Amino acid sequence: MSGFWLSALSFVVAVVVLVGIHEFGHFWVARRLGFKVLRFSIGFGSPLWKRVGKVDGTEYVLASVPLGGYVKMLDEREGPVAAHEVHRAFNRRPHWQRIVVLLAGPAFNFLFAILMLAGLMMVEGSTEVRPLLGPVVAQSRAAQAGVQADDEIISINGQAVVSQRDVWVGLLDEVSAAHPISLGLRDPAGQVRVVQLQTGNAAERRALSEPAVVLAGLGLQFKEPDIPAKIGSLGPQGPAARAGLRPGDLVLSVNAEPVHNFQQLAALVNAHPDESITLRYSRASQEYTVRLTTVGEQQGATRVGHIYLSPPRDIPWPPQMLRHVNVGPGGAFLGALQESWSMTAFQARMLWRMVTGSVSVKNLGGAITIAELAGDSAAAGVSSFLHFLVMISLALGFLNLLPIPILDGGQIVMQTVEWLKGSPLSERAQAAGQQFGIALVLLLVGVALFNDISRHFG
Repeated sequence: MSGFWLSALSFVVAVVVLVGIHEFGHFWVARRLGFKVLRFSIGFGSPLWKRVGKVDGTEYVLASVPLGGYVKMLDEREGPVAAHEVHRAFNRRPHWQRIVVLLAGPAFNFLFAILMLAGLMMVEGSTEVRPLLGPVVAQSRAAQAGVQADDEIISINGQAVVSQRDVWVGLLDEVSAAHPISLGLRDPAGQVRVVQLQTGNAAERRALSEPAVVLAGLGLQFKEPDIPAKIGSLGPQGPAARAGLRPGDLVLSVNAEPVHNFQQLAALVNAHPDESITLRYSRASQEYTVRLTTVGEQQGATRVGHIYLSPPRDIPWPPQMLRHVNVGPGGAFLGALQESWSMTAFQARMLWRMVTGSVSVKNLGGAITIAELAGDSAAAGVSSFLHFLVMISLALGFLNLLPIPILDGGQIVMQTVEWLKGSPLSERAQAAGQQFGIALVLLLVGVALFNDISRHFG
């Protein structure tokens, strides 16, 4: 299956599963509290499949546009309600019950993520890639602070880190603060020291917070397993693809300089942004030479060249670069709970910092980015795709709790105001809230879509 169709299919599966869980939360709790549910729909638009349930005649629908879903409840504000069913209408139920129903959707997303993550931990244990550092960029912030190749990062501003992911998150979390970043390091001899990374002024810190920039922008790179300079995949419109290279080709040299591994290939290409370079490569025992022009991209204060090719998947990590722990049921649940809280709190901090301008809004990704992540994770295997579902489920639960009127969080705020006020909000106030919510969501979607397009064509 091609990359496009795998991404599309994986995206649809993810949306159907996670939206289905979210809407089932609303549905299940509403039914338990005595609300009458008229329709439970996955997707919007014309029904592809519909069944009428025996209880309350609820319609169960799978619709043609799988980009969301909804639970429609009996409500006097949307049409006449028979006298004998008035007590089951949404607007007649106690406010606390309405709020619980609204909370149930995000709560089910969080519950799904926690249980899925706990299950993965029990089956697989916890395997993390140690944050060992490769060569440090000369004259970079890291080099000036005294960071050296083969150091292992063990803490960031006093917080312990044990994996490459911890370092990515920790650096992105701290780079927006107006103070140096304190790195705890352990060298190959086991000696521990602390160094201070300067992050510059507000504009420089914001630039460092752009997607995939923070590590390279500070002059750091992780140590990687020795990856052969063989092409695993190519960007469809990238310089390498246009020059005729194919998956399976082995790059032998760049500008006549021999290439021994993929890291060296990347370094040589990165060093020539917007320049013409010569690649020599082998295919089926035949050698070829081709000239192509790299695409320059800004990464922090440095401009780097790209030709848009990736190494083969599933390159094994050496055992000494991994940290594996077997986890029992109790430890798995507590670990999943802690990880879910940590990821959600990180999302909240990043969103607030984007609103206040201290973190780049380029971090907002839309449907294209999510589809690509879905395809990449599915191609990497079932476990990787399930971890992707965990991440997106947490994001879906968090975003739906934002106090935006058309989202669950905004509806909870409106129900709380009505409860405290002792009477329903006016139709004018409700309409204004809906219009504001739609405008804000459209703005966020527009920024995310712009970022998606810019990553591909900008």
